[in-house]
Amino acid sequence: MSRALAVYPGSFDPVTLGHVDIIERAAILFEHVIVAIGVHPTKHPLFSVAERMRLIERVVAHLSNVTVDAFDGLLIEYCAKKNATVIVRGLRATTDFEYELQIAHANADIRPEIDTIFLPSRTKHGFLSASLVREMAGHGGDVSRYAPKLVCDELAAKLEAIKEH
Repeated sequence: MSRALAVYPGSFDPVTLGHVDIIERAAILFEHVIVAIGVHPTKHPLFSVAERMRLIERVVAHLSNVTVDAFDGLLIEYCAKKNATVIVRGLRATTDFEYELQIAHANADIRPEIDTIFLPSRTKHGFLSASLVREMAGHGGDVSRYAPKLVCDELAAKLEAIKEH
């Protein structure tokens, strides 16, 4: 196990089984992992930051070396503030790689002491995204094979509450 502190950033709106797989694998590789929810002023997430933090904390409660946090601004500056040495990014397809590589190069230019590690998604999660889960659930689809049960329950309740308004 590396002595490194790693940050796994994302919007996690909502957290999916693909995210959980990356978190669990990163938790084996690194001494400590921070799941960092990025706050973007122009995005309008379905779940609030507090709701996403609570969901992720519950989903990763079995991992003693994983914590959940939120940040705004540049990820690379957040990592430097936390003294992280690694950014973990999950890759689903080659299109993810091109975008992520560009960001990794920019981050390395700003803070060369912080490395980016790419973990490929497992084949069964290769197509999975939070936006797909939201869209399917929004149309009444069964997303139980794509997100943890408690996330599915919270997602159904959230969408029902929106429908009632």
